[in-house]
Amino acid sequence: MPNLEYLSLSINNLSGEIPLSLCHLRYGAFDLSKNLLSGELPDCWNHSSLIIVMDFSSNSLSGSIPPSICSLPFLESLHLSNNNLPGELPLSLKSCARLNTLDLGQNGFIGTIPTWIEESLLSLKILRLRSNKLVGNIPPNLSRLRALQILDLASNNLSGTIPSSFGNFTAMKVSGEMNRTILKNYTHYNENVQVTIKGIYIEYAILLPLVIVMDFSNNNLSGMIPEELTSLFRLVSLNLSENHMTGEITKKIGTLQQLESLDLSRNNLFGGIPSSMIGLTFLSYLNLSYNNLSGRVPIGNQLQTFVDPSIYIGNPDLCGFPLSQKCKDDKTNQGLNTVGEDEQNDNSMNEEGSEMKQLYMSMGPGFTVGFWFVFGPLLFNRKWREAYFQHIDQVFNVVYMALATIFTKFKVRNITTSQFVTLNCICNFFPFF
Repeated sequence: MPNLEYLSLSINNLSGEIPLSLCHLRYGAFDLSKNLLSGELPDCWNHSSLIIVMDFSSNSLSGSIPPSICSLPFLESLHLSNNNLPGELPLSLKSCARLNTLDLGQNGFIGTIPTWIEESLLSLKILRLRSNKLVGNIPPNLSRLRALQILDLASNNLSGTIPSSFGNFTAMKVSGEMNRTILKNYTHYNENVQVTIKGIYIEYAILLPLVIVMDFSNNNLSGMIPEELTSLFRLVSLNLSENHMTGEITKKIGTLQQLESLDLSRNNLFGGIPSSMIGLTFLSYLNLSYNNLSGRVPIGNQLQTFVDPSIYIGNPDLCGFPLSQKCKDDKTNQGLNTVGEDEQNDNSMNEEGSEMKQLYMSMGPGFTVGFWFVFGPLLFNRKWREAYFQHIDQVFNVVYMALATIFTKFKVRNITTSQFVTLNCICNFFPFF
C-alpha cells in the first residue's frame, strides 16, 4: 500500500511489536492507538517523510522515544500517552519544531519540564504531560507558546508557584477567529485528545478547537493563585485542585466569562467566596471543597443552580444556601424580625384591648343616657305618659283589626290544614281575639 494516505487500526486487539515495515509506508497519518502493542518504538522514521500524525497511545510500549521521529519534516501531531515510556523527556524532541500536539501523558517520565519546549516548539497548541513523575518548578517561559490552548500538567510532583506570566497565553485570552482544526496541513484527520473537564475524562475530536484548558491538579504547587490568570478570557476549564495553594480567591475571577468548569478543591485557600463568581453564567461545574473558606455562599444567577452542598464541604466556616449551616447575620436578622413581630403583635393586642375597653366604657354611659332620654320624661311627666300609652293602644287596635279581617277571609271550608294551623298560632299569640 505505497499510496495509502491514512491508516487507522485503533481499538483492536493487535499485539506484538511494531513492524519496521511501517516506517517505509508513505501516508499522512496512522493511528494504532488502543491496542495491545508492546516492545519499543522502531527507530527508522527517517525514511517516512510524509507523516503528519503519529498515534501509538494506549498500548504497552516501553523504551525511549527514538530520535528519528523528529526527522519527519511535516510531523504535527505525536500521541504516545498511556504507555510505559520511562526516563527523561528526550532532547531529540526539540527538533520537532512543527508539532501542534505533544501528548506524552500517563507514562513514567521523570525529571523536570525541559526549557527547550518553550524555546523550540513554538507552534504547540496542545501540551499534555499529565500523570508522569515530573518534578521541579513549572517553567515560566512556557507562556511564550502563544498558540497553546490546552496545558495539562496534572498528577505529577511539580512544586513551586504558578508563574504569573501564565496570564500571557495569547490563544487563551484573545478572542479571534477560531481554527477549524488543530492541525495546519492535514484536514482529513480530526485530532483527538482526552481532557479532564467537570470531573470526568472527555475525549474531544471535532470540538477540540473550542477547548481551552489549564489543569495543574494533584501536584505540590503552593503560593497564591496568580491574579493574572483572570485575563485568560477564553478559558473553559481551570483545575488547580489537590495542591497547597493559599491566599484568597481573587475577586477578578468573575472576568473568566467563558469558564464552564472550576475546581479549586483540596487546597488551603481562605477568605470569602467572591461575589463576582455570580457573573460566571456558563459555569456548570464547581468544586471548592476542603479549603478554609468562610462567610456566606454567594447566591444569584448560575451559582443558584449549584444545590449540592458537597461543592463546599470541608469549609466549616461557610454558611448559607445550599449548606445547612445558617449565617449569624441571618439569625440576628431573624431574631430582630421576631422581636419586631412580637412587638407589633403586642402593640396590636394592646391597641385592640384598649379599643375594647373604650367600647365597654362607652356602652354604660350610652345605655344610661339613652334609657333616661326615652323613659325619663314618661316617669316624671304624666301627660306624656298618658299620650304614649294611648298611642300604643291605637297601634294595637290597628293590628288587631287587620288580623281579624285576615282570619275571616280564610275561615272557609277549603282552608287547608297548614293555613288553619298558622291562623291558630296567630290567634294564640293574640289572646284578645
